[in-house]
Amino acid sequence: MIVIEHHQAVMAHADWIIDLGPGAGHDGGRIVFEGTPADLVAARSTLTGQHLAAYVGA
Repeated sequence: MIVIEHHQAVMAHADWIIDLGPGAGHDGGRIVFEGTPADLVAARSTLTGQHLAAYVGA
């Protein structure tokens, strides 16, 4: 199943995340991260990773 979602609880429990960015709209559209939620939190290389890390308390 593919879900397009910004809800952090959903992202935290996903099997795999593909993060598009680096910004929104015309500033996005490139894959800036692909992997597990834990890897995204550890990397903190994207805005999504930074917000997800804060959400899970990492």
